Amino acid sequence: MAETPGSPSHGSPRPEAILREIQVNLLECKVCFEKFSTQQRERRPQNLSCGHVLCLECITAVSHPLLKKLECPFCRQLCSADSTSPCQALTDLQELLLSSSPRSPVAHRAKGGVGWVGGLRSGALQLCTAFGGWGTLINPTGMAVFGSSGTVVVVHDGDRRVVVFSPQGRKLHSFGRRGRAHGEICYPLDVTVTPSGYVVVTDAGDNAVKVFTSRGSHVLTIKEPFQLPWGVDVDSCGHILVSDLQAGTLSQVKVDFARGVTLQHLTAIPDLQHPKAVACCRVTGNIAVVEHLVDDTHLPGKHQHTMLRVFAKDFHLLYQTDSFSLTLGSTAWLCMSAVAFDREGDMIVIDSKQGMIWSLGKLQSGPALTPLVRDHLIHPVGLVCMAQNNTLLVLDSGDHAVKIYSAKSDAMAMA
Repeated sequence: MAETPGSPSHGSPRPEAILREIQVNLLECKVCFEKFSTQQRERRPQNLSCGHVLCLECITAVSHPLLKKLECPFCRQLCSADSTSPCQALTDLQELLLSSSPRSPVAHRAKGGVGWVGGLRSGALQLCTAFGGWGTLINPTGMAVFGSSGTVVVVHDGDRRVVVFSPQGRKLHSFGRRGRAHGEICYPLDVTVTPSGYVVVTDAGDNAVKVFTSRGSHVLTIKEPFQLPWGVDVDSCGHILVSDLQAGTLSQVKVDFARGVTLQHLTAIPDLQHPKAVACCRVTGNIAVVEHLVDDTHLPGKHQHTMLRVFAKDFHLLYQTDSFSLTLGSTAWLCMSAVAFDREGDMIVIDSKQGMIWSLGKLQSGPALTPLVRDHLIHPVGLVCMAQNNTLLVLDSGDHAVKIYSAKSDAMAMA
């Protein structure tokens, strides 16, 4: 899919584009997709004996705790975790770029996810660019972002079910072959990324939650007691949250990712009605769940009835609203299908039926409906709120693409 007008399509790349490519391809860890840093010990670039470079935190995470050995995620060579050395060349390059580039404001980063620089309730957003398209993505169903790097992961119906894109939309790699064997995925519905860079996928075809490294190595499959796992996110402690459409539950799963074992499976909320989307606020720890209520809404001329409930981090109910209540403050019937939080804790929801994105504000003071995106959406199914440039990433299964929206001034700067 072509990018929006304004992006250079020919000629030599601009210096800014070259610097961005250096930042993405050389100065970030390709396991967790976080930027290398000499100021943070866990983010320092380290050479493996095979020549590939990872950050110190990822080397610790993927190495065996007793044998101190790890398999390189790129070439599969067995390396010793104790024989790594600092990658001085990348450190010098990073310091050179920092010293020669003007300092820019640092975007807020919420641990394990992304947040806002500021709210977007003041006006509508505009389409900046889009990537994917039929062939690259086939009927995508879920999307997530690696930390503050902006690297995008999407699950879809292709032969390899998980696709990873650079922030600019370039396909980096894919994994998760179609099937039921070890490390394969039958029918993915949703995806999230843990603070340590593991990819978690809900697989409706296998009634399981499957965990992979960022490079696609299978870590763990969790089946019991799921009946039809659907939405997935991670909470403020890094535990996995999973909604089960058929069981009507929200589960919290604690996992030792380094050892690939489940430590605890807790049914945190047992009495939901067909829960699908789930999202955790990186600021407050609150958890939002979208339920699809069962009634006569599937009859001709009827609207589908959805419920949005927000729970505290200890899973007690804080507030709720539904399609009918929201209609009282709007001329439109909102069929909520996905949800996210911004940095201020405001709620953003997708209406797949109308092809719109709405801000609900803070529900505890009553929903304040503001349309954020009206145009260029066919059937949006996934949503990520980014700190950089106050942007929204929207996954549109209607034309199999990831679409990036921003405020007008930011959209012009990104073009």
